[in-house]
Amino acid sequence: MKKPAAVKLLEARGVPHRLVRFDPAIRSAEGVAAATEVEPERVFKTLVVEEEPPRGRPYLVMVRGSAELDLRRLAAQLGVKRLRMAAPADAERLTGLKLGGISALALTGRGFRVLLDASAMAHETVLVSAGERGADVELPPGDLAALTGARLVEV
Repeated sequence: MKKPAAVKLLEARGVPHRLVRFDPAIRSAEGVAAATEVEPERVFKTLVVEEEPPRGRPYLVMVRGSAELDLRRLAAQLGVKRLRMAAPADAERLTGLKLGGISALALTGRGFRVLLDASAMAHETVLVSAGERGADVELPPGDLAALTGARLVEV
């Protein structure tokens, strides 16, 4: 089985991590948590968020799987007027990755603006997508932020 893009990056940079695989049909953070035996609050999803109207690359926002993203609050933190969630087809087109497999780690160096929910820093490790459905990587949140150039935000 070939390695996901995020794993190749982590190995190249010498970052300690663990690849976890699960049924690609699982589409919720709660399902991933159960399948990987990790606490749900440590499973983070990556959302594609655009300025409205769209300008520049979208944001990749990593938030707790159970969290609802407050777009107004996020816009205020970023100093922009309005944000919107990218439509599923747009998220796939903009990132080149399938929903359920969108990963800031797999997209490093491609000009995306990356944001990480500050709550991640309360954990020793977090799980994020490895760049394909059915595969996550577990790694320290500080390493995740450093590798992706993520700005910490309160969602």
